[in-house]
Amino acid sequence: MYKLHYYPGNANLAPHMLLEELSVDYELVYVDRDNQAHKSADYLALNPTGRIPVLEDGAMVISETAAICLHLADRHPEGRMAPDVATPERAKFYQWLMFLTNTVQTEFLVYFYSDRYSTDADDSAGIKTAAEARLNDYFRIIDAQLGKKGPYMMGKAVSLLDFYVLMLSRWGRLLENKPRDMKYLGKNVKLMSKRPSVISAFEQEKLEPPYA
Repeated sequence: MYKLHYYPGNANLAPHMLLEELSVDYELVYVDRDNQAHKSADYLALNPTGRIPVLEDGAMVISETAAICLHLADRHPEGRMAPDVATPERAKFYQWLMFLTNTVQTEFLVYFYSDRYSTDADDSAGIKTAAEARLNDYFRIIDAQLGKKGPYMMGKAVSLLDFYVLMLSRWGRLLENKPRDMKYLGKNVKLMSKRPSVISAFEQEKLEPPYA
């Protein structure tokens, strides 16, 4: 049985929704981030960065959200959460997954924790404003992709990318220009928010709707 170490609404949300979508057995392990449990010796033994989530798959321990999602998709190919390996579709899938995790998700770190990106506290507001501008640009790129392919990131079939996009769109609900208000991304969010797997994951993490 899988064990997913989580904190409500954190980057565990994408693999959590994916676990539900795949209908596999798993256990949620709450990490009390408010009391620094992610910095405890036990947790750091699982993930030295202290970041959430971590997935335990038997003796295997995996961190990094995108890696966890890819592992689950490959372990359960019957779920069709990723295109076949060594196909053009798989290459484009990798491109979008890397964009979501390396570009958009990383920019949210700058947005939410702007004080960490300068030694001068007076820089924080400007850093956050610049990060929000970049996030707006990135979500417009996602919206354009959905406009071309739609209604899902890879076309007519849902993939793990769509769960990742929903997680990031939820984080974007605090932006002045909300991702859910974009033409095609908004449609994607609405579609994903109706999936039983998404509803179940949000309920388990005690996250109130709207989901983005």
